[in-house]
Amino acid sequence: MDPVHACFKEKIGEVLLPGDVFSFRLPESGDGSVKTDKIICGPGLRRNGEEVQVCKSGILRHKPPNMYWIDSQQRRYVPAKGESVIGIVTAKSGDIFKVDVGGSEQASLSYLAFEGATKRNRPNVQVGDLVYGQFTIANKDMEPELVCIDSCGRANGMGVFGADGLLFKLSLGLVRRLLAPQSEIVKDLEKIFPFELVVGMNGRVWVKSKTVQQTLIMTNVLETCENMTSQQRQTLFKRVAEGSL
Repeated sequence: MDPVHACFKEKIGEVLLPGDVFSFRLPESGDGSVKTDKIICGPGLRRNGEEVQVCKSGILRHKPPNMYWIDSQQRRYVPAKGESVIGIVTAKSGDIFKVDVGGSEQASLSYLAFEGATKRNRPNVQVGDLVYGQFTIANKDMEPELVCIDSCGRANGMGVFGADGLLFKLSLGLVRRLLAPQSEIVKDLEKIFPFELVVGMNGRVWVKSKTVQQTLIMTNVLETCENMTSQQRQTLFKRVAEGSL
């Protein structure tokens, strides 16, 4: 096994702390050049030259062949370009909507950033509405900017939503598990009740079921998934589906 991957793989599943450093410098080759291994750093890891620094406490995770990230129970959200989030419209100033996305400052959303929107045909967006959008600008020096259209100008599931459902907050780690392809939690949930689910990378989750009671049950079940093992979760979901809770 490559010595660079070996030093990382020894730590997979272990708790790492901010300040831990991994070196990615390989021995010099015959021509005197130095090789560095290609590693993809996810959340919680930062590449600095030939080193990778841990900048968030949590458990080191790995996805073959060479992706690593820190799985943490963080609740504070830091906007990142390209992430899809659930926001709450808080104000309208001129042609711009101000949207609370759970970060340190509000994001801006242009009225033209909706499918089919023009200067004459403005979208019907009111203060208090929920919007599902994507960051096009998100860095520490600029105000975050949201859009509700993809690169082709299509809504593609984004825009104003949320009639009759319930909005609540989960940890960012659990949200990533819900958004994972073929998520086991979502598959198990589908066996309980029919429901609609919208999950934002900022930790906000919106759920709607046939009745208010079923919606509240789904909310409580999701909140309890945080620290459960797969077996505990399936046992709980089975009891809920049978109506014994």
